[in-house]
Amino acid sequence: MDRRELADFLRRSRERLRPQEVGLAAGPRRRTPGLRREEVSQLAGMSADYYMRLEQARSPQPSTQLLGALARALRLTEDERDHLYVLAGHRPPAGPFAGEHVRPGLLYLLDRLQETPAQIIGDLGDVLARNAMAEFLFGCVCTVEEPDRNIVWRWFTDPFVREAYPEDEHELYSRMHVADLRAAVARRGPDAAASALVKRLREASGEFARLWERHEVAVHRTSRMRVRHPEIGMIEFDTEALLTPAEDQRLFVFTPPPGSPSIEALELLRVIGPETVHRSHM
Repeated sequence: MDRRELADFLRRSRERLRPQEVGLAAGPRRRTPGLRREEVSQLAGMSADYYMRLEQARSPQPSTQLLGALARALRLTEDERDHLYVLAGHRPPAGPFAGEHVRPGLLYLLDRLQETPAQIIGDLGDVLARNAMAEFLFGCVCTVEEPDRNIVWRWFTDPFVREAYPEDEHELYSRMHVADLRAAVARRGPDAAASALVKRLREASGEFARLWERHEVAVHRTSRMRVRHPEIGMIEFDTEALLTPAEDQRLFVFTPPPGSPSIEALELLRVIGPETVHRSHM
């Protein structure tokens, strides 16, 4: 908790807010710029003495519930609210979820990435969008169409999916999928979609149920992976997970390691990819 910065931010946020913006009358004798301390405390449903100690940098750490009330009372934006939480020594609340909607700017970016596979994955493992190169590489394994878009579900219930990956790495990928899903479920809190997916997986796969009980947590950010393409053979990639504006979506980009044979393999994939996709859909 940074008491001095927190006190300064609260005071300046209070002074920037005009009384009429929160439904209060300014009055002819008002000398205080913005709101008075007691007005903020009243709007936030807290004692005036506690709020005064916050602005004087001598208060105990406020709770997240209290910070939320202050953010609403001071009409803070999402960025300002998150800043308030950080100064008070708390993790900011999760941002808004986008669900299955992918922003047009992200779709445009996918189309511009013409030489490397890239796809947008929901936090529960749903493939929401992908570019042509990702379709050439993963099209025969997982699609963007229901009900085959969830990577975790396909990995644990369809043996065909694992044939594209080295057998000695299956355990690693299984643990990675479960640990990443565990983190997403915790971030979401009480959530019907997450609970339903975990329930289905535990009932359908003994392997998933066993790994879920281990309670391993590891958000998938970067990794080295190998994928066997039916026409080209094994291709090695460095996987980078890039954050998107939505809390529940990530952009995954797959690039070949510098100087590796996978660079030429990827170029070959770009050339013959349309033919392989066409044959796989016949």
